[in-house]
Amino acid sequence: MKSWCALAFLCFAYFFHGALSCPPLCKCYHRRAEVVCNAVPLTQYPSEGLPKNTTILTIQFTNITSISEQHLNATPRLRGLHLYSNHLQSLTPHLLRGVPLLNTLDLTGNRLSDLPEGVFNPAPLKNLVLKNNRIEMAVPEWLPDNCSITWLDLSGNSLTKVPTALLQKLPHLETLDIANNRLEKIFADSLVPLTKLERLNLQNNKLETLDPSVLHSTRNLTYLFLSRNKLNKLPQNVFQELTQLRHLSLDDNQLSHIPAGLLEPLISLEEEGLDLTNNPWHCDGKVEYLWRWLQKNKKKVFLPETITCSRPQPLAGRSLMLLTLSELNLWS
Repeated sequence: MKSWCALAFLCFAYFFHGALSCPPLCKCYHRRAEVVCNAVPLTQYPSEGLPKNTTILTIQFTNITSISEQHLNATPRLRGLHLYSNHLQSLTPHLLRGVPLLNTLDLTGNRLSDLPEGVFNPAPLKNLVLKNNRIEMAVPEWLPDNCSITWLDLSGNSLTKVPTALLQKLPHLETLDIANNRLEKIFADSLVPLTKLERLNLQNNKLETLDPSVLHSTRNLTYLFLSRNKLNKLPQNVFQELTQLRHLSLDDNQLSHIPAGLLEPLISLEEEGLDLTNNPWHCDGKVEYLWRWLQKNKKKVFLPETITCSRPQPLAGRSLMLLTLSELNLWS
């Protein structure tokens, strides 16, 4: 009996000590099983001292350059790992094998470029953030087939094309952010697997036009961001399937005209849900469709009076919506 009690006491003491330990330079919030290492002079991942029951770990603004599977084995119950603005340059294959409950991984603001095969396999990730790194190619070998990710953020990298093969492994994806890259073209089949996609951010790239059918498989889109590209023309039917779309940003592009009927499918646009500002609109006969659409739908447009003419010279700087039919050389 005494030996059993002694064993129980030792087990309790071991668990209690492990649960209440904390790495130097970090703060541990034991009640919510969270550890935060913020803006401290760490140069290595703080495996030693991490409570084994940690579920949320944040390490940010440190000098850590690498992380391995062995490091993460220290916290098998981890669900959220946030590694924001460190100096990470490398990750090891099967990085997440020891954290089978991990659903959120944020690697924003590091120096990652080439990642190894299987790096995110086999954790049941829902949210993967690779924002503001140095990635030039996003390859399918990073992920398992039929991946559970619903949120993927690749913004702020150096991608020149949409990672079509990678996206084929993401049938559950709801949010895709590829803003602030170097995309020049999106191939017609790039988004075909993403039938559940709701938010697509492509702003601040180098797109000049869109393939007519590129959005036809994304019928559940509710937010589409195309600001700050080089769009100079749009196919007439490119938005044909987007009847659920609530917000569309086309500001800061090179649009001078849009084809008749382009905006008709967008029956779910919310108030001020369409942004057309800062485009070089040519206010001639070809702008009639847009002019008439604005008259009927101005509540759906963000700052409609600031959609101004760039040409011809006599109308430069004038608000398109406020022009008269005679000024546009149109008949009523």
